[in-house]
Amino acid sequence: MAFDSAQKYCDYAPGDPLHAPYHNLEYGFPVADDQVLFERLVMEINQAGLSWGLILKKRPAFRAAFAGFDIARVARFGARERARLMTDEGIIRNRLKIEATIENAKRIQAIQAREASFAAWLAARHPMTKAEWVKLFKREFVFTGGEIVGEFLKSIGFLPGAHTDDCPVGRKLTRSRPKPPWLTKAPDAGW
Repeated sequence: MAFDSAQKYCDYAPGDPLHAPYHNLEYGFPVADDQVLFERLVMEINQAGLSWGLILKKRPAFRAAFAGFDIARVARFGARERARLMTDEGIIRNRLKIEATIENAKRIQAIQAREASFAAWLAARHPMTKAEWVKLFKREFVFTGGEIVGEFLKSIGFLPGAHTDDCPVGRKLTRSRPKPPWLTKAPDAGW
């Protein structure tokens, strides 16, 4: 299905065999598992400059290439793994994105050592504006510009905008337990 940039994800994802499962079951839903959070961050980093459809198609290859997104294993990747990744046609073979994935695994480990989990680290800083999140992510991680951070946080329910007001999935999320964090924002969060 062709995507018109004026459309919202909720307008074209439903019914699409590639996008519908992600839209209907993952996008905007709260995530508490560090491995899933790492996967989402890696997916968003790799999507930069490319289509989301391409990333979803390559998702199984990314999982295989990056040890199922096992943070500790990826953090230990050395020269041999980097060379293997640069020749893996199933993933995005961009040296900066590969290096960012490995470095960010190390940085998540450091966060886990300080605060028990990446999920706890995120929750402890909620609510913040997108600009505040971007500033924080640029301090803590690599290859995390505004679009990457914004989409990552929308995808895990920390920023609003994942679904349109009339989207059935969005309406389901507003009634869900636990609610996505953006629905529990403080009145002065600036969204």
